[in-house]
Amino acid sequence: MSQPWDYIAKLVCIGDSGTGKSSLTVRLCEGRFSPSHDVTIGVEFGSRIVPVGPPASLELDLDESSPGSSGDTFPEASATSGLPTPPRKPQGSLNQKRMKLSLWDTAGQETYKSITRSYFRGASGALLVFDISRHSTFISCTQWLQDLRHIAEDGIVVILVGNKTDLAGSSSGSNQRQVTKEEAEEWCRMNNVVRYVETSAKSGDGVERAFLEVAERIYRNIETGKYDLNDRRSGVKGFGASGGANTGVPRTVTLGMDDAMRRGGNGWTGGCC
Repeated sequence: MSQPWDYIAKLVCIGDSGTGKSSLTVRLCEGRFSPSHDVTIGVEFGSRIVPVGPPASLELDLDESSPGSSGDTFPEASATSGLPTPPRKPQGSLNQKRMKLSLWDTAGQETYKSITRSYFRGASGALLVFDISRHSTFISCTQWLQDLRHIAEDGIVVILVGNKTDLAGSSSGSNQRQVTKEEAEEWCRMNNVVRYVETSAKSGDGVERAFLEVAERIYRNIETGKYDLNDRRSGVKGFGASGGANTGVPRTVTLGMDDAMRRGGNGWTGGCC
């Protein structure tokens, strides 16, 4: 029987309380949305297996983003993000790789910051989440990023996520957006964050894209030898280096891109186990 995944990577979801971090994790891991969710105390955990590298990665177009879109890769960020392009391999020899994302959803309340900061150690990727309808949560991103970079490993892959896009131009006609795409993109340029992605945990829009993009960037770092996969302190490990499949993970799901899922796409299917 083939191994269930090739790599495992530790990711953290950080940001102010109420921005939807837990809802994003639940949407990714369980494919559902709950309108009411208890405040996270400390950290919560989930996992999901995602495809990385070609052919699945071709749908992400990481190297072909056009300037001015909400999915841009910013030149200033790319120079310092540790995102080299892996060597191209002959198409006929492609074998789809899979990565298990070990997701740590951290509490956003100040009371628990001393606890949640400890989970930054060893993380290879982070989703920095704010609520597009609450400008104060966007302002807080600067401090969250400073804390993360002070504690986490150098070169951690960080994606800025503007959540709750369902509140922008809703069917009722009310637009609660307080942070524009342009403002968020400029913040990324100023802070060397590699990309800005907008999501809605309620509708599912953009959620898989955000997590898949972090996973793909981590995979590219693996391909270029940035991580020691046998180092216990590393946030990335190869299959077998961390005990193989006996990891005690409560939830594992295999997924593809959301658009591909809707179209019947590339053969990846979602489901809980």
